[in-house]
Amino acid sequence: MTDFKDRERAEEAKFAMDEDTAFRVAARRNRLLGEWAAELMGLTPEETDAYAKAVVQADFEEAGDEDVIRKLLGDLTGAEVDIDEAGVRAALEEKSIEARRQLMGEV
Repeated sequence: MTDFKDRERAEEAKFAMDEDTAFRVAARRNRLLGEWAAELMGLTPEETDAYAKAVVQADFEEAGDEDVIRKLLGDLTGAEVDIDEAGVRAALEEKSIEARRQLMGEV
């Protein structure tokens, strides 16, 4: 019975760690996306920092990435940056890989 309880606790701990890692990767990815978009829009370093934080916050509006994509696409279009949804999605994938590499490098 103890083995089952130990296994159950280990699975719960692994699940919690996986969820935490996924959250950290998404937050880092969103920050990197915000910095990327800010550069395209020609923002100052201070504006870039604030914008990156706003992109991270935008991810809390709904589940999934659509809220972040919508924000980036709207802001980039509003700043007259020539980009489409496919370009934003490609950047999202690229920054997701970069964020995972950065976080795994910190461990």
